[in-house]
Amino acid sequence: MADKSGEVRVKKRKLLQRRVQQQQHQEQKHHFESSFHLSSKSSVSKHSFTSHTSNQTSHTSLSQQCLKSCLETEGEEVVRLSLLSKRAQRTFLAMDTDKEVIGYVVPLFRANHEVVRGLVEGQEDGPAEEGIQYVAMRNLFTREAHQAMVKVEKKSHTKHVRESAERVEFGKTLEEWSEFRKKMNPDSLTHAPEFIVKLRGQTVWEGNTVKLHCTVAGWPKPKIAWYKNNVLIDAKAHPEKYCAENNYNMHSLQIKNCDFADTAQYHASALNVKGEASCVATIVVKRFHDSDEAGPLDPKPHGFSAEHGVTFYTTIIDKFEVAFGREGETLSLGCSVIIFPTVKNYQPDVIWYRDSVPLKPSKWVHTHWSGERATLTLVHLNKEDEGMYTLRINTKSGFDSYSAYVFVRDAETDVEGVPVAPLDVRCQDVNKDYVVVTWKQPAVEGSSSILGYFIDRCESGSHHWVQCNDIPVKYARYPVTGLAEGRSYQFRVRALNKAGVSHPSRVSETVVAMDPSDRARLRAGPLAPWTGMIKFTEEDSTAGVVPGEPTDVVVTEATKSYVVLAWKPPAQRGHEGVMYYIEKCIVGTDTWQRVNTGMPVRSPRFALFDLAEGNSYNFRVRCCNSAGTSEPSQPTADTTVGDKMDLPSAPGVPVAIRNTSTSVVLSWASSKDVKHLAGYYIECSVVGTEEWIPCNNKPVKQTRFVCHGLTAGSNYVFRAKAVNAAGYSQCTAQSDAVVVLDAVAVPGKPTSVRVVEAVKDYMVLAWDPPAHNGGADIRGFFIDYRTVRGSVAGKWHEMNLQAVTTSTYKAENLKENVVYQFQVRAMNMAGVSRPSLSSAAVECKEWTITVPGVPVGLHALEVRDTSLVVLWDAPLFDGRSPVNGYYLDLKEASAGANGWKAVHEKANKKKYLKVTGLNSGTSYVFRVRAQNLTGVGRPSADLGPILAQTRTGTKEIYVDVDDNGVISMIFECSEMNEGSEFVWSKNYAALTDTSRLTIISENGKTRAIFNSPSLDDLGTYSCAVTNTEGISSSYTLTEEGLKRLLDLSHEHKFPIIPFKNEMSMELLEKGRVRFWCQVEKCTSACEVEYAFNDAIITQGKKYSMNFDKSSGIIEMYMDSLEVTDEGTFTFKLVDGKAKGTTSLVMIGDEFRELQKKSEFERAEWVRKQGPHFVEYLGFTVTSECNVLLKCKIGNIKPETEIIWSKDSIEIAEDDEEAAKIEMKDGDLTFNIGKWVNVQEKLKEKEKPRQKPAAEGVPKGPRPKISKKDAGVYEVFLKDDRGKDKSIYNMTDAGYQAVMNELFRVIANSSTEVQITSTEHGLILHSNITYYNEELRVGWLHKDTKIAASERLKSGVTGEQLWLQINEPTEKDKGKYTMDIFDGKDGVKRVFDLSGKAWEEAFEEFQRLKAAAIAERNRARVVGGLPDVVAIQEGKSLNLTGNVWGEPAPEVSWTKNERELVSDDRYKLKFEHGKFASITIAAVTTADSGKYALVVKNKYGTEAGEFTVSVYNPDEEESKKD
Repeated sequence: MADKSGEVRVKKRKLLQRRVQQQQHQEQKHHFESSFHLSSKSSVSKHSFTSHTSNQTSHTSLSQQCLKSCLETEGEEVVRLSLLSKRAQRTFLAMDTDKEVIGYVVPLFRANHEVVRGLVEGQEDGPAEEGIQYVAMRNLFTREAHQAMVKVEKKSHTKHVRESAERVEFGKTLEEWSEFRKKMNPDSLTHAPEFIVKLRGQTVWEGNTVKLHCTVAGWPKPKIAWYKNNVLIDAKAHPEKYCAENNYNMHSLQIKNCDFADTAQYHASALNVKGEASCVATIVVKRFHDSDEAGPLDPKPHGFSAEHGVTFYTTIIDKFEVAFGREGETLSLGCSVIIFPTVKNYQPDVIWYRDSVPLKPSKWVHTHWSGERATLTLVHLNKEDEGMYTLRINTKSGFDSYSAYVFVRDAETDVEGVPVAPLDVRCQDVNKDYVVVTWKQPAVEGSSSILGYFIDRCESGSHHWVQCNDIPVKYARYPVTGLAEGRSYQFRVRALNKAGVSHPSRVSETVVAMDPSDRARLRAGPLAPWTGMIKFTEEDSTAGVVPGEPTDVVVTEATKSYVVLAWKPPAQRGHEGVMYYIEKCIVGTDTWQRVNTGMPVRSPRFALFDLAEGNSYNFRVRCCNSAGTSEPSQPTADTTVGDKMDLPSAPGVPVAIRNTSTSVVLSWASSKDVKHLAGYYIECSVVGTEEWIPCNNKPVKQTRFVCHGLTAGSNYVFRAKAVNAAGYSQCTAQSDAVVVLDAVAVPGKPTSVRVVEAVKDYMVLAWDPPAHNGGADIRGFFIDYRTVRGSVAGKWHEMNLQAVTTSTYKAENLKENVVYQFQVRAMNMAGVSRPSLSSAAVECKEWTITVPGVPVGLHALEVRDTSLVVLWDAPLFDGRSPVNGYYLDLKEASAGANGWKAVHEKANKKKYLKVTGLNSGTSYVFRVRAQNLTGVGRPSADLGPILAQTRTGTKEIYVDVDDNGVISMIFECSEMNEGSEFVWSKNYAALTDTSRLTIISENGKTRAIFNSPSLDDLGTYSCAVTNTEGISSSYTLTEEGLKRLLDLSHEHKFPIIPFKNEMSMELLEKGRVRFWCQVEKCTSACEVEYAFNDAIITQGKKYSMNFDKSSGIIEMYMDSLEVTDEGTFTFKLVDGKAKGTTSLVMIGDEFRELQKKSEFERAEWVRKQGPHFVEYLGFTVTSECNVLLKCKIGNIKPETEIIWSKDSIEIAEDDEEAAKIEMKDGDLTFNIGKWVNVQEKLKEKEKPRQKPAAEGVPKGPRPKISKKDAGVYEVFLKDDRGKDKSIYNMTDAGYQAVMNELFRVIANSSTEVQITSTEHGLILHSNITYYNEELRVGWLHKDTKIAASERLKSGVTGEQLWLQINEPTEKDKGKYTMDIFDGKDGVKRVFDLSGKAWEEAFEEFQRLKAAAIAERNRARVVGGLPDVVAIQEGKSLNLTGNVWGEPAPEVSWTKNERELVSDDRYKLKFEHGKFASITIAAVTTADSGKYALVVKNKYGTEAGEFTVSVYNPDEEESKKD
């Protein structure tokens, strides 16, 4: 039996081997790749596998066929299963010769991990994927089957028992393989979604980030959606809050910065064609609130840190407030952080957020943590930086955070009216040569609506910006094409309106033009851990394969400006990549036009421009590579060119709610049916103005916003508008006006509850009002009580159902000898406060008190730098006698218990007192004591400390008298809160007689009007503003002040128009007369009535009137004054009830004089119509002392005649005198001195030639003018238009005036007096420009006129004035004055001849005098000797020379420089001390030579030389012959 079974096995095995060998001959050579993931695009063919037969043999045969395909080894030849064309898409199904699917071909993948990662991140529409469960099961069966077959081959010669065991094992393997085949059927593979790992609920603290995870299995691959409380979560629409991810079938939802509103049930729903599955988890967010009174600085719960063994407590102090910056500025935010306890080397995590998104350091954002302070610096602010900034401190025990808003205002524009820069420029859908640029519209459009936007691009590394669009686009998104693959780009946007182009926006982040799959691979970085997924593709070359057609061509965007197409690349495209051609066709035609013929695109996106708006188009796409162009894709549906996206609808009208003194909370209903909402812009405007100011420069998506930076006390209205990519919505209607004031809250707790009096059945309580009233007046107090027995306290009970308005209360109906405690609660319009701390336990029994109780209700008003007013109420218990006075004490807050001082000595009977003499900036404490006949009671509770300082913006009460004479007191307050009221009082008591005053209060201003002012109204009036920090003021009306106000009231009741200038008159050209006046102020209703001699005159031929109400000038013009115009002119003004009158009287001589002037002015005007004198003939003296007759003429022509004459004798052109006339620029001059010069030249020509003057004799002065020049000079002008003449009489007074002017010029030209020494004495002298003989010059010595004498002489030499002092002595020292007549008082030049000046001058005089004496007395030959003596030989020579010298000189003779001695030949004689003679008898030729007479005395020596020549007549004759 065993042998038979063994034979059967061998036969089956042989049969199986034969069938496998036959199949190997039909197989194709193929490549392998494996996958552990099954996707919706399974590579399983739609055809089912052939059903396996129940026959074991058929199972074996099929199994071995499949196993054979898996057992390929290196070196074996791979045979293809079928002959498919290269262009046919590869399949991974094993087929027989009849094309029947018989199984899968599972390739073996051979590649390194880098290749694997590239495949994983490669094209999504490439080859199919397989599930990890399927691959694992398949490999398991394949591996075991392979082992089984190997065993069959290797164990074929084993024993029968072993073969039987193998058969059983092999049978089990075949059964498992059969089950696997069933699962390979597509209908068997698909199954409904199933959650492998389900969501898990979590509880987190507020502010944390939580992440939900789940793992889903299913075929086809299910889609996951997330829900919060059954509401779909759109993570893409709210990236700041949610982040949904899918990594290898592990799905997660991240919820950022959780708050209490995030507490909910979260569902994950998985859906495919087989069904739907879901799982749910609950997220609970816990708040940090220990009690109702938790404040902003209260610590939040922190957990114990086991790592450090402590619990860290975090406190954030010194917090940054709401900040305002401007574009381009640098802004810093910071907080100080206290972490307790301090652990060495431990630092918390400091994270900054903007709008819940963590900030990363960049060139725009700098963060710093010093260990104690966290700082965030925003460099070069942009509107993108606007938002809510949060500082979060994470420790091992928990976290703490703080947030505040930062507003960024627009930078100033260079051109008025242009829009501001757009913001939030982003790049989306980046491909190889294409990118979509999006942005957000700015808040301010400028003076006109935005017409469109320009997009600029710049390659990284350069600074050259290129404009991408020539026509501005309206949509806030634009497809930029034509990018270079692999290059990096940045983009910016500018807005355009009618006024111009805005500044560019902040540049976008840098993007690289590349395929998205390549970008994903680059972004992946290092190889990720093994995920159980491998994508597979063929390894054989696909070069030369024409790509297939693209699929799923759709229109993603369609606007008036462009249309954007998107498609999927073809499945068959080869390794070299593909490019695309786009074709368009107008609907209704069959003509297809290629759009990008010259440049195919690489990206599966394309933007078409220049389409006709309103036309409908179809589009299709073709692929191309080096092998050719594919068939076109299926065309798109009909697309009409136009805006698909509508403008957003207007949001709901904003509702404004008070928040703080500078902010308002706004809320509104969202816009309906809006697509791609970018957010909302809020604008505000002060009521009464038309200027709208943006509240936010970055759109907000929430429908609630806090507007900061408003003016406290101002009345604002608000409006909102929505914005999306299409543009702005219509603005909403204005909100209701709201006053910017602090929001109203419940007041704080009262303090210092105490029992001030007790009787057997009642007690009197007192307390201090709360420090904070919650923004509204305290309307009253509620008192609770309880009994205390021992240490056990009972329950609290209400004592009063009606609130008490004072800070004291009389608790009645108490039980004697029972111990009570009390607590007080304050109430305002917002509600009732928390109860105060309970009072001390006090027994209800009667106190024996004789003095008054303590005053209560102390409070201060009118706090200023040096004064304040303290007010109080009478004590509740007067003692044995009524209170008759009070004492006020004060002390500085820093002083001790002994620092109290009495403010006054005598008791004050009033219940208020103004304290003066305080020191500004010092805090004071006050108390009051009451007095009766028994004595002074205990002091009240302390009031204060109160800082003596005038509150910023404090205003005082002032008195006003209006135009109707109504007297009123006015007080203004700019810090009014909701519920604030003005309360007037007189003498700090409530006004009882309302008939005396009328109170009107509105818009932060109150007016107290005196109905009938009288002495009964005297007193101190005060006004306090409730629900504020003690804003108040007072005004004291005295009798003197009342009288002044009554006078002013009378003036206002019967007003008079004030005149700035009363009526006056002035003459104008042509003799016209102008009457005018000016009023100080007038209204547009002011009217003027003109009158002459009480008769009304009106506009007409004689009179013309004008009234300029802006300047207040009233004018009336008359062409001339006639005899009948003598009288009174009057202007009567009426301006409402004000009147004014001004008059001018013109009678008698004054009127006649004025009439003559008017006639003269008119004659002057007539004269000036022809040639005329602008300036009449006069004279001037130049600095050179030239005397000129001068006049200025006007309105002349070339033919105008100009005639000069003197003494009625015309000066002809050929006269010598005509040379003195010159004209330049209308100025005529006559140079008198020039005529004198001409006459002098004539005289010089007539006179015979004279010898030059002896040296040392100065020339006489040349006169510039003389009496000969006196006469009457006239100038005549005439032409066809008229004539004019001018006369100057230069005789007598006229001549003297000219001379005086000449003397003035000469006198002022004199130089300072100088001194010169001579051998005779001293000379004082001064130089002048010119000297005239009529000029009077006087000299004074010591202010006494010097009389002329031989020793003192004065005179003139040329242009030098001098005074000579001969033989000066000490008496000549002193001040010398030269007085030159200048036509008036004279010009004086002073020289002080004393001191050093005297010594130097006198010394020089003595030296010169000695030199002169020596020169006079020295020995010298004075005459008698010839120069040459010629004498005949043989004759006698006798020469005598006259000599001089004192003393008498010594005389000697020399011949040829040798001294001669008197002898027989030479006889030398010297007689009478004057005559020296030499005699030579019978001279010979030897006597010829050079002789000299030498004289000498103590003053000097001199020689008189002569030459003697002796000749012989005979010799002379012979020489001639």
